[in-house]
Amino acid sequence: MDKKELHQYLFYGTEAFASEIEAFLNHVFSSNNKAEEHGKRKTPICIWGFHGIGKTEMVEAFAQQNGYDWSYIAPAQFEEMGDLLGMPVVHEGTTSFSPPEWVPREEGPGILLIDDVNRADDRILRGIMQLLQNYELASWALPKGWQIVLTANPDGGDYSVTPMDDAMLTRMMHITMKFDIKEWAKWAEATQVDPRGINFVLTYPELIHTGERTTPRSLVQFFQTIEQIEDLEAELGTVQILADSCLDKEAATAFIGFVRDKLGRLPSPQDIINAERFEEDIKNPLWEMVNQSTLRIDLLSTLCTRLVNYLIVNDINPSNEQNENIKSFMLMDFIPNDLRLGMAQDFMKGNNSIKQVMADPQLSMLLLENM
Repeated sequence: MDKKELHQYLFYGTEAFASEIEAFLNHVFSSNNKAEEHGKRKTPICIWGFHGIGKTEMVEAFAQQNGYDWSYIAPAQFEEMGDLLGMPVVHEGTTSFSPPEWVPREEGPGILLIDDVNRADDRILRGIMQLLQNYELASWALPKGWQIVLTANPDGGDYSVTPMDDAMLTRMMHITMKFDIKEWAKWAEATQVDPRGINFVLTYPELIHTGERTTPRSLVQFFQTIEQIEDLEAELGTVQILADSCLDKEAATAFIGFVRDKLGRLPSPQDIINAERFEEDIKNPLWEMVNQSTLRIDLLSTLCTRLVNYLIVNDINPSNEQNENIKSFMLMDFIPNDLRLGMAQDFMKGNNSIKQVMADPQLSMLLLENM
């Protein structure tokens, strides 16, 4: 039985993918800015979700992409109110506070991320309530233009968290992050995660059981440890130890099988678009790999996703030769048409050079015939 079925996890807000949460952040931040201009209160956002699915990384990437300054705290590390309020300073008989180093000093735009907020002690949570209400404490205030975002693990399950009462919950807007394999693959492509790892996750997405040891975070940790191993099969013992150190037994065993079946040697997007002899270098070897007792559609889906992500994430402007290879890939007779259609739809989100691939008469006709 899946671990999630054993517990009554408690989340708040709509379940949404990372891209939807980014749109939510943009909207609320814009509303908060207008409220601040009119002397009204701003509202913090709390993002709920299982551990390891990328909540923190998503908010940090959002800040970088949108030009926000950044400040980060993990209140579970706070042992006393001085960690939040700052240290008292006596000057001419009057006591004031010197704010902690993490408190922003300059005007925003900026994001203060309060990470894993419900891992904090109940006393610290009570101290944070005023910050959520007024964007200030007795000893300091957030500068103009700063937003507050929190992350939290679900309540009501097996997580070691401090329940938040209604008085605290109602000080925030809530949304729950859910994992999406395609969005993760796009992120992994952009951050240069080991391609063999991306192929593995796309081939076996069912192995990502959020709430257990195999999570997107633990998988990336594992993939980082194998980056320097050029031939995984030659060092299978080391790979096994590394996999066992990060992943559940089921996922570790699957990865070893993935290596033994030589599936880690799937052609990369670069191999596909730069092939000098497409038939000999790509099509024929790929057919041998997927032509088993049943067609390995999972491997073909992996390649389609990776090719699209590589072209769009890196904003590639394919040369004429590369465009021909992309079209040759999409026209391979063993590519299921639903995968072909999915690629076509995704390509229309790319730049004009990528969209030109769809202008090929043979490819357009094939797509129309099977719609």
